[in-house]
Amino acid sequence: MLVLSRRPGESIVIGNEVVVTVLDVRGDQIRIGVDAPREVQIHREEVFRELESENTQSAQRTAQTRARLARMPGTPPRTAPPRDTGHGDDRQP
Repeated sequence: MLVLSRRPGESIVIGNEVVVTVLDVRGDQIRIGVDAPREVQIHREEVFRELESENTQSAQRTAQTRARLARMPGTPPRTAPPRDTGHGDDRQP
């Protein structure tokens, strides 16, 4: 881990597009501002970990549900989607 010292009003740059600025220091709390492109997701670590856990649980439930559905009588077998032949129409290869 890189450790840097910054005073209020000073910044660090991450990559070419993310700027983190120390806004205020009050006791044991530090306020920071993050300037980044909209497509860059920014979360507090505890929120990120919770989202990650929920996504993992959801994926597991989805896989379990699919497995149960596949075992049900009368469920047609899954088939692969049609291949893209690159012809731009419905001609067969």
